[in-house]
Amino acid sequence: MKVMSKAVLLMSVFFLAATQAGSERNPDNVARDQYRHPVETLDFFTISEDMAVVEISPGGGWYTEVLADRIKGTLYASHANPETKSAYFRRSLSNYKKMLAANPARYGNVEVHIFDAKAQLLTTADNSVDAVLTFRNVHNWMGSNNDVAAFGLFFKTLKPGGVLGVVEHRAKPGTDRDNMVESGYVTQDYVIEIAQQAGFVLEASSEINANPADTTKHPKGVWTLLPNLALGDVDRDRYLAIGESDRMTLRFRKPAQ
Repeated sequence: MKVMSKAVLLMSVFFLAATQAGSERNPDNVARDQYRHPVETLDFFTISEDMAVVEISPGGGWYTEVLADRIKGTLYASHANPETKSAYFRRSLSNYKKMLAANPARYGNVEVHIFDAKAQLLTTADNSVDAVLTFRNVHNWMGSNNDVAAFGLFFKTLKPGGVLGVVEHRAKPGTDRDNMVESGYVTQDYVIEIAQQAGFVLEASSEINANPADTTKHPKGVWTLLPNLALGDVDRDRYLAIGESDRMTLRFRKPAQ
């Protein structure tokens, strides 16, 4: 069994205490830590405070809050293309920028960039960052047939030896692509396949974010569960008891040479 160094252990304890205390985080976001295990996940991804990190599609900023406590290097928030025709994504980007602007001291190291797999666009420079992180996004790219392109962009922007961290809703082995797109659950084998196709090497997998209570078979797919509860009050207690989805947690590496 691998033993943490004293320095790494102390750092993990510090960040765990900060996260549990909530720091300046939104209390509603802190309540989800029981499902998302952010400190343990970032430890598994080997994210240290001096890294330059790309957060892909940060949405409303759930992980941005955590990363703001974690790193002193630059956090590249690769959000939606401002030229998108989607009102949803324009609104999401606007709200995210307002969140950053409301607390410049906290988010002073955050740079907003563009990620648009369809347009083959990731505006961080090639071979420039230490880590790329994506949380629960792969199914969205599959729906628009841009999943392979996305991983190619991640590979380009990472330095040789850089890390790609992926958390995604996990489908049962053998689930076909149509069902993956419809349900929001993706097989672990498929994520590994497209990452390797882009040039990544799978370094490790973790069950940090596993949820054995999730059968993955729900009327509205993964959106049936928290935080969406797409069925409203129908079987609400049942889905609350399940919690959030069963998730894979994968660490890939761009070869050093």
